[in-house]
Amino acid sequence: MKTLLIIDVQNDFMPSGSLPVPYGNEIVPVINAIQDKFDLIVATQDWHPRNHVSFANNHEGKSNFDEIEIYGKTQTLWPDHCIQGTEGAAFHRDLNTEKMEAIFRKGTDTTIDSYSAFYDNGHLKSTGLTGYLKEKGTTQLFLCGLASDICVYFSIIDAFKEGFTCFFIEDASKALDTKEFENLKKSMITMGIKMVTSASI
Repeated sequence: MKTLLIIDVQNDFMPSGSLPVPYGNEIVPVINAIQDKFDLIVATQDWHPRNHVSFANNHEGKSNFDEIEIYGKTQTLWPDHCIQGTEGAAFHRDLNTEKMEAIFRKGTDTTIDSYSAFYDNGHLKSTGLTGYLKEKGTTQLFLCGLASDICVYFSIIDAFKEGFTCFFIEDASKALDTKEFENLKKSMITMGIKMVTSASI
């Protein structure tokens, strides 16, 4: 089964949001245009409590984009974003959500971040997405969304490790740090993850 996984196309990651991804709004019409090409569509939402450990505001003396260590891993401290139930956490108003069969929310644990759609950053707890996709019969998994170098990247790596044939849709994704993403893209290609465009699906 051919599945589309849409990562975090939420208001706070748009150019006017609290954690803006440059040109993030431009992927919305691309994602809408390709949905008919898939048997199954699943999406994720960053869904943080206000006191989330990844927010710089929750650490005295720390600033946005400072780094700390959590569970032995480096954690970037972010501006408050995608707080549960807020407008910033909602999907972009123009994103077609009608065909989404399931929405998986991540980052709900106050004590650890969750970039990947499959696991938290410490791989302590699964979101259940692997089991869901396998039960549905997913073989080919196409990923897109925001941001390419963070949540999309970590989701692709976990998906690949879980045994899915993975495709990254380049024009349906945008990076927070485009320079860093070029390096990550090379590592994905080396692993065997395929780069595609919306027109080639």
